Amino acid sequence: MRLAVLASGKGSNLAAIANAIARGELNATIQVVIYNNPAAGVVQKAEHYGIPTVLLNHRTFASREALDTAIIETVQAHQADWVIMAGWMRRVTAVLIDAFPRRVLNIHPSLLPSFPGVRAVEQALAAGTKITGCTVHYVELVVDSGPIIMQAAVPVLADDTPATLQARIQVQEHQIYPAAIALAGQAQLTAAE
Repeated sequence: MRLAVLASGKGSNLAAIANAIARGELNATIQVVIYNNPAAGVVQKAEHYGIPTVLLNHRTFASREALDTAIIETVQAHQADWVIMAGWMRRVTAVLIDAFPRRVLNIHPSLLPSFPGVRAVEQALAAGTKITGCTVHYVELVVDSGPIIMQAAVPVLADDTPATLQARIQVQEHQIYPAAIALAGQAQLTAAE
C-alpha cells in the first residue's frame, strides 16, 4: 500500500503509522504527507521519518473542490494510491472520494455513529456517556458516516477532562489505525480477486 497522509495537527497518528511500518506490522510506505495548516507539527514528524511534505493551505483555495483537486494531483504525483486522513480537519468532497473509491480512510475520536463531527470528546463528556473510543472508517460525503473498519472502546472516568480523555483515546487510535489500514488493504485485494 502506498499511502498519502493528510494531517492538520501534531502528527501523532502519522508517527504511529510510520512506526507500525518500521516494525513490519503494516506492509505499506508513506509516499507524502499533505498538510493544510502552515504551523502543523506534523511537518517535523514527517521530516524525522524522511517523508516528503506538501503544504496545501486551504485558505488559498477558492473552494473545497479546488483543494481536493490539488490533493488528488499531489497524491498522484507521489504515486500513492490510498488517502489516510490522520487529524485532517477539513471536510472532503466527492471530487476526492470518487478519485480513490474505498481508499480514503479517516480516524475519529468516538465510537461512531455516536458523536460525529468536531469536538467529539467534548460531546461525549457533555452527554455523560460512560464509554467512548475511536473509529476508523471509510470516508463518505456525510461527515463521519462511512462504513466502519475498526473501533476501540475507552472508558470515561468521573474526573476526566477533554485533555485526559483525548490522551487515552489517542493511545487506542495509535493501536487501531495501522491495523485498520492493513485490514482495508486486505479487503481491497480480496475484492479484486
